[in-house]
Amino acid sequence: MNYKIVRLNTGAKSETTASVLIIYTGGTLGMAYDESGALVPFNFGQILEKVPTLTSMNIAVTVISFPEPIDSSNVNMKHWVDMGYIIFENYDSYDGFVILHGTDTMAYSASMLSYMLHGLNKPVVFTGAQLPISAMRSDARENLMTALEIATAKMDGKPIVPEVCIFFNHMLLRGNRSKKVQSVHFDAFESENYPPLAEAGIIIDYNFAAISPLKTGSKLKFYNKLDNRVIILKLFPGITRQVMDSCFAIEGLRGVILETFGSGNSPSEKWFLDSLSDAIKKGIIILNVSQCNGGRVIQGRYQTSKDLLRIGVLSGGDITTEAAITKMMFLLGNETKDSEVRKKLTEPMVGEMS
Repeated sequence: MNYKIVRLNTGAKSETTASVLIIYTGGTLGMAYDESGALVPFNFGQILEKVPTLTSMNIAVTVISFPEPIDSSNVNMKHWVDMGYIIFENYDSYDGFVILHGTDTMAYSASMLSYMLHGLNKPVVFTGAQLPISAMRSDARENLMTALEIATAKMDGKPIVPEVCIFFNHMLLRGNRSKKVQSVHFDAFESENYPPLAEAGIIIDYNFAAISPLKTGSKLKFYNKLDNRVIILKLFPGITRQVMDSCFAIEGLRGVILETFGSGNSPSEKWFLDSLSDAIKKGIIILNVSQCNGGRVIQGRYQTSKDLLRIGVLSGGDITTEAAITKMMFLLGNETKDSEVRKKLTEPMVGEMS
């Protein structure tokens, strides 16, 4: 892929104290209005005109842009591999990384990269904006500036946030615990089942107890094998066996994220359990996650979820749907035995579940 590379002269009067690589994939933050009033991708060579305060940060900034910026609704496995590869190839050259990404699928991408970048010991901060950087009231400038500060923040010479995270509207959240919940407000993301990693006010107040600790002596490994023969099946009152069976009959299907009610509950009719049981007997892996933004699946708490446990449906605990589907794609691509996939789906790998 022919990436566009821009090295910014921030105008620092002394030697730079840190270096950061910005990866621009697309999304609202990197858009600007042209003469006709239409939104077009922004030329990052001119970013200092839009964000002049960058000159006071005293950091070396390099921008790598995707050849064709993508709307985040079009993100697929290839783009995840591209993002991860750029970080892996440039890992030793920068103190931290900022990924500019559309908000719609940011939580999916942040979750997937948390699995793909094994042994990560540097910040990878996803951010974006609800309004373009050229808009008068844009949230892009503050999100970008704070993301850069977090990506280069150190204490005793070590990165403060050595994990994949999302910074948006004053809040730093663990990437694989995040979910987009707003399309018109600036506070677009939340993390109901895990505390914020930091809150940016006059100072950036880091929640050190919640941040993943530095992995002493670890070496970054990049896993780029993914398997998207998976689906998300959301339950609703009135769902029929025809719907269930047609989903499970998809050729080559290997895994299903089953979005259930409340703490993991589902219909108790025999046909419903028979449909799930038949799918499991065919080798399809089914992981139970809650439709609720907060809380967790507790299989066996009520009779309806005891039946799921009995037939072999796995419990996703307090994992988000975004983190669950990407974890399943990752494990199916990298594990040779289904028994290992089932085992690891129910255990935390990189802080995505309790």
